Amino acid sequence: MKSDRFLTAILIGIALLVLVSLLVFFARGSTQTYQPENTPQGVVHNYLLALTDGDYQRAYDYLAETPDKPSYDAFRSQLTNGDRFGNASVEIGEVEIRPDGRAYVTLYLVYGPSDPFSGAYRNQSLAILVQQQGTWRLLQMPYEFWSFDWYATESPAKP
Repeated sequence: MKSDRFLTAILIGIALLVLVSLLVFFARGSTQTYQPENTPQGVVHNYLLALTDGDYQRAYDYLAETPDKPSYDAFRSQLTNGDRFGNASVEIGEVEIRPDGRAYVTLYLVYGPSDPFSGAYRNQSLAILVQQQGTWRLLQMPYEFWSFDWYATESPAKP
């Protein structure tokens, strides 16, 4: 009889843990919000958030206005082709703003393991922005979030 009560208490405890976990998961919702667009890191964050939210028009608006800017249709079709974002997450790192109106934002792309025996790995990359009419606009991002035929090739290394 005591073992039946003990087993019942364990099952009730498990059910409560599952219920609390589900409540926390659904109550949490999306914690990502758009940031102010007056900094290079804010523009990079907003561009990535717009892409993950599927707001391609907003993401497109963050691109620099140059003669070789892609059309919206080319932009959208390139980014919706396959699973471009994969299992990568992005950490925004240091920002260097140069006197020539360019900014270099260090990005750390973190990839989850593809199998249960591997660990996550991290690559460092750059986002290059230019200031146009007082606002920051993107010239280059890492491959997963960009297509290198959109703009004239920029050197990914800081000059």
